[in-house]
Amino acid sequence: MKQGFRSTSMAMVKLSLLSKIVLMILLIFGYEKVSAGRAHYKSSQNLRQHGRPHDPAVKHGRENNSRHEGEHTGRRFPRIWPLPHRFTSGEVDEETGSRIYSTYTLAKDFCFDLHWAPGADVADIDNGEGSQTTLSPLLSEAFERYRALIFNKPSIFGTSLMKDSSKISSLDLLVKSPVETLRYGVDESYVLDIPDPQNASRALIQANTVIGALRGLETFSQLCIFDFETRTVNVPFAPWRISDEPRFHYRGLLIDTARHYQPLSVIKQVIDAMSYAKLNVLHWHIVDTQSFPLEIPSYPNLWRGSFSPLERYSMSDAKDIVEYARKRGIHVMPEIDVPGHAASWGVGYPQLWPSSNCTQPLDISSNFTFNVINGILSDFAKTFPFELVHMGGDEVNTSCWMQTPRIRKWLRRHNFTGFDGYKHFVLEAETISMSHGYIPVNWEEPFDLFNSSLNRKRVIHNWLQKGVAPKVVRAGFRCIVSNQDAWYLDHLDVPWQTFYQNEPWTNITDAVERALVLGGEVCMWGETVDASDIQQTIWPRAAAAAERLWSSLDGLAEDPEDVVPRLRHFRCLLNERGIPAASVLSSRGRDPPYGPGSCLSQ
Repeated sequence: MKQGFRSTSMAMVKLSLLSKIVLMILLIFGYEKVSAGRAHYKSSQNLRQHGRPHDPAVKHGRENNSRHEGEHTGRRFPRIWPLPHRFTSGEVDEETGSRIYSTYTLAKDFCFDLHWAPGADVADIDNGEGSQTTLSPLLSEAFERYRALIFNKPSIFGTSLMKDSSKISSLDLLVKSPVETLRYGVDESYVLDIPDPQNASRALIQANTVIGALRGLETFSQLCIFDFETRTVNVPFAPWRISDEPRFHYRGLLIDTARHYQPLSVIKQVIDAMSYAKLNVLHWHIVDTQSFPLEIPSYPNLWRGSFSPLERYSMSDAKDIVEYARKRGIHVMPEIDVPGHAASWGVGYPQLWPSSNCTQPLDISSNFTFNVINGILSDFAKTFPFELVHMGGDEVNTSCWMQTPRIRKWLRRHNFTGFDGYKHFVLEAETISMSHGYIPVNWEEPFDLFNSSLNRKRVIHNWLQKGVAPKVVRAGFRCIVSNQDAWYLDHLDVPWQTFYQNEPWTNITDAVERALVLGGEVCMWGETVDASDIQQTIWPRAAAAAERLWSSLDGLAEDPEDVVPRLRHFRCLLNERGIPAASVLSSRGRDPPYGPGSCLSQ
């Protein structure tokens, strides 16, 4: 250790109780001035009058949206990620007009208490054993998870040293529908009150669905702060009222297990982190040119294309991932990228190759090729219940077909050029996927090249460049946005600020056309990531995009620097929950911290 550091550390003094209380408060509000040593805090200024000039809420005079109603603008937002659509914190002092904030402590017997709203058909609930129950299996498991996340340190319940600290004995959930089936477009809205206006000893989440209740649980957990001095879990800056819902129904993250195998435990950890950021679609790019790691019962030799016998997923593994994600309100969309990214298929079935020296695109002249695709999707339909399946369709070089005599002969017999063959293949794959009840998704090339031939039910996935989404929705197709200059996580030189500012509705102003933008997705291509570095390459940059996709357009910061305190806090939350997210200050993805310091400053 350098002598200078040693002498500095020797000169340090222990933080006082007051200082630790202030630090706890800073975990929720970055720069709010508070009165010391009390459970009630008065703001020292009216931010509605004295907000900084670049604050959108102040500049435009907005209230009752995702900005606090005149309070906590800019850097003073609550430490919730992504930012809720509408919220209030504290209550107005009738004498002074300033806000008063209270701290609530979770009681020793704190519990989660589920109630069904009047009219809810509890007969719809299946406990997984063929009988009905008035409980929700999904929420029951969620309660256990969030209890572990909230009470993750030894606590001395109900012994707060802060004066007049109020106790919260339960978080009550009032849910309208007990149906746990996860469908695209499910209502994810919720209202959170801390405390319940009708009962100050409890908090309340109201939601139309169990998925909305899950989102409310995540927000509640982020408001809970462990106080090391008192050994209690507290909710500062109450009372809270949060009314929240996502802006887009599709908020995705792609992982690629074809370029590097990812263990099941790592995939589950990615899913956990997605739920914390309220992302809701795991796009599983399972197979590609390099490897085919998934078991396909209909064609059992396909996974001979895996990197090794140890780097495979059984269908039971896939079902486990789907169920793990479902319990967190997350869809799993599988992808087979045909016909151009499929050389690994021929390791188990060489007849799928045009020739041993020319292995992709898949052989268009053979019925066996389409039989295999049909078999894969038949097995998918028993495993992946999400309505969407990704069929790829990008980067198809047809020269291999033209160089193979039998395929060249087949093309001529059908009066096809190589381009015509490419279109034929994509349309055949479309027909097969729809025959299994799926809505096909394609990367943007089929739209760019022959959109007039495509079924309007197809979803187009933009990846190459900006400006494609407006063309897609103008043509009447639905669209997912992932332009590589802003939302490709393997581009390590793209900072989180770019992820935050990438707007899916850019140059789309018509309400009907905006509705065709399903949402967006950040893509973690696997060439340079494996289990050792995938998480820090994803986070916190994916979180920046998650807020763009969840929060209201009016509530998003015009200057990304305004969200730095919240993003740092969320990054620290991920680290605390076992997700090795990289530093917010890093100029490149997954770079380590530059030097010593608090997580909250890096």
